[in-house]
Amino acid sequence: MINKALKFIAMSGAITALIPLGLILSQPVKPLEAAGPTLNFDRILQSDDVSAVTSPSAENVVMRDGYGLQLRSYINGDGPLIVLVHGSGWNGLQFSKLAPQLRGTVLVPDLRGHGAQPGRRGDVDYIGQFEDDLADLITAKAVPGQKVVLIGHSSGGGLVVRFSGGQHRDLMDRAVLLAPFLHHRAPTMRPNSGGWAQPLLRRIIALSMLNGVGITAWNHLTAIQFKMPSEVLEGPLGHLATTSYSYRLNQSYAPRSNYLNDIRALPGFLLLAGDQDEAFVAEAYRPLMEAETDKGRYQILADIGHLDLVDAPQTLGAIQEFLDDI
Repeated sequence: MINKALKFIAMSGAITALIPLGLILSQPVKPLEAAGPTLNFDRILQSDDVSAVTSPSAENVVMRDGYGLQLRSYINGDGPLIVLVHGSGWNGLQFSKLAPQLRGTVLVPDLRGHGAQPGRRGDVDYIGQFEDDLADLITAKAVPGQKVVLIGHSSGGGLVVRFSGGQHRDLMDRAVLLAPFLHHRAPTMRPNSGGWAQPLLRRIIALSMLNGVGITAWNHLTAIQFKMPSEVLEGPLGHLATTSYSYRLNQSYAPRSNYLNDIRALPGFLLLAGDQDEAFVAEAYRPLMEAETDKGRYQILADIGHLDLVDAPQTLGAIQEFLDDI
């Protein structure tokens, strides 16, 4: 009887393991079709963004595992330590116009897996490594008594929300969220982020099942692709683009499954979104987040799209007013 029970358990375990394996194999990675909607990249394609590649020069800051995180720094007088966290698929050059205008010490990293020196492009070593990297960067650069502000756009905003709910939360004093990704089931979502994000859903389901029982061996597999316009990929900065993410990087770049807990943990924050945002529903942020925390300020900017939000004059003004109160 015992042998039969053991055989049954073993067979059940094998069948359970075959289900996620079948889901993964049923969804191979394929090139995305060029047609269809995506984000408006006109700002990225502007020629003056190209000059930002060499100005200012980048330095490497060594993380706890020896990886050299690429960083651009702007010393703009007295003020807080500000860390600008870029969105999915791109790099710190996203902030080449905003960073020089913010008062304080402004740090603009290329997150691991991105930019000119990505390590493994589109991948990290484990879920949560972005949080450790940001903590290492803050620890390396902040001076005693200096306030720390994290500013993130899109997935970078989601990472800031995730950071607030994690073990390093005490390193952050304030946050600025620029049209942040909160969760794929949040009411702020448009389908596939306006066509930009193409998740491999069967793979994500399978890998989530495996992670639920402690199996992480396949977390390096691609879980999401991005519809980067050919004009960007074929342009002078195309080699800096990152067009797909592993499961573990994608999980690291967003609030946790119970994203409302991460929202509740936020310090005082400012949230900005444009009323023409192609990826997210701007008017849905405030009712969702005010139900969880009273620490936020919210502004919807007229005639502003998702990527345009970063460089909009209204964005700079709102951020400076928020920082003045620290």
